[in-house]
Amino acid sequence: MNQIDNSNPKPSSKVDLSRIKTIEGLDVKGKRVLVRVDFNVPIQDGVVGDTTRIERVLPTIKTLLAGGAKVIVLSHLGRPKTGTMTDTSLKPIADKIAELMQGTKVSFIGDCVGDVAKRGVDALAPGELAVLENLRYHDGEKQNDVSFAKQLAALGDIYVNDAFSTSHRAHASVEAITEFLPSYAGLLMMAEIKALGAALEHPERPVMAIAGGSKVSTKIAVLTNLTARMDALVLGGGMASTFLFAQGVEIGKSLCQPEAVPTVKAIMARAKEFGCEIILPKDFVVAKELKAGAEWQVCGVNDIPPDLMIVDIGPQTVADLKKRFAEMKTILWNGPVGAFEYDPFGEGTFALVREAAKLAKAGKLTVIAGGGDTVAALNITGTADDFTYVSTAGGAFLEWLEGRELPAVVALTKAGA
Repeated sequence: MNQIDNSNPKPSSKVDLSRIKTIEGLDVKGKRVLVRVDFNVPIQDGVVGDTTRIERVLPTIKTLLAGGAKVIVLSHLGRPKTGTMTDTSLKPIADKIAELMQGTKVSFIGDCVGDVAKRGVDALAPGELAVLENLRYHDGEKQNDVSFAKQLAALGDIYVNDAFSTSHRAHASVEAITEFLPSYAGLLMMAEIKALGAALEHPERPVMAIAGGSKVSTKIAVLTNLTARMDALVLGGGMASTFLFAQGVEIGKSLCQPEAVPTVKAIMARAKEFGCEIILPKDFVVAKELKAGAEWQVCGVNDIPPDLMIVDIGPQTVADLKKRFAEMKTILWNGPVGAFEYDPFGEGTFALVREAAKLAKAGKLTVIAGGGDTVAALNITGTADDFTYVSTAGGAFLEWLEGRELPAVVALTKAGA
């Protein structure tokens, strides 16, 4: 198990974010602007299944086009092993952008470097957009290769990073490229940075974090950082089971990591040191098996039957947390508090999501959420638009919560120095 660092908390970002230059007021007329986005979206039979990530970067693209730029979009898609693969081509994404931006000429270029890319970019007129082929068709992207970054940079006059969700990777199109072009942050990038900064660096207090998920081991660094920054930390999912187990509670056949007990105790001690209240469920929904429609019952935290497993938080816990929400000013949410994938074991998560959304919509609470499962729960309940901010990032969101520096963000601060 990883060791807990009990030293004084450090800022989640040790770099000077004020050095990042933005596209606000930037003169792009007639300029070739390379825009790094994250179009790592689901595609089935050549059709884009979810346009969320595409729609989130359209404000940046439209702003640049309105300024008279020639916009060249860079992105990866999937994990192609060698060369080009039809199921990871960005052609369907270019088609979807053309559909979403009717009236704008959108072209697809079959490579991201070399003669094909150069000819395609040279053919662009101001106000037109081109989507380059998958960056990961070239090994230089993941290797953060300087020569590959130079080839990308040769296609543009200005570089804009609007892909916060890839910022935790030191790849050529997000880090090395900033050494060769004037570099700026896009609107989505800045929105992500500001939202997470508002929750971690200077939140309106009291501030609470909700951390769910199956395993403590995957979020040790997150919990360690949050305990030094939050006034309260709500734990759900399998992580709550392990915390209860560490306190001697009988948890039946619930998901648990006994080997994580020393880590859990260290996290609890750290929370006490920094005055962070760790909140564990008071009651649970339990079942014999984890499948949709399985028989279930509600029991108190000290009455979990030995042959059953925890699958969701109970109604008493939901009621208690709703009251606590009303006392908070800021909530940072990462992870469901139950097995929401299996009906009806998402009711606890959904009830809390709806309550947080109601308070946020009324202006009584700032709620910032991120992570794939969290976003899925918001989408199921139709509440995503009511939250203060919903991050599209996965790994980058978690690494920011851990207090780690993100290579692409650091690169932008250096480019703005």
